Amino acid sequence: MISKKAKYAIKALKVLTEEYGKGPVLISYISAKEKIPKKFLEAILLELRNQGILQSQKGKGGGYLLRVDPERVNLAQVLRVIDGPIAPTPCVSKNFYVRCDDCTDEVTCAIRPIMEQVRDANLAVYERTTLKQFALKVESPAEPMAQPDSNIPSSIISA
Repeated sequence: MISKKAKYAIKALKVLTEEYGKGPVLISYISAKEKIPKKFLEAILLELRNQGILQSQKGKGGGYLLRVDPERVNLAQVLRVIDGPIAPTPCVSKNFYVRCDDCTDEVTCAIRPIMEQVRDANLAVYERTTLKQFALKVESPAEPMAQPDSNIPSSIISA
């Protein structure tokens, strides 16, 4: 399950995708449009900016805008920035592996293979769904996975 913070991040990015190429968007506009508490949204947008997905402009006419074309950012990248690993259990995370506290033998664990399948299925959908597809409400992305933008840190790109 994704966090409320991740859900708000995706909603905010949907607005920024819809406004892509039109200039900076005010936090107050995003907050009102998506019914996201403004203070919480400020922290989320700052985190996305610090990770290279957004940029901000100060002053009159300022606000936030996508730094990367919305066809080059997928939901997996966003979720990793906000929530961290996508895996349902730490023992199946590709990049943030941690052995489960209660596990005596991963080889014979009955839960681990199922959690790997859950991870792979979720990851496939998240990686195939770009911000642009999401904003356009594409039901089932059939296109190949978007290639991540080279300016986004690789830690965001891998599971």
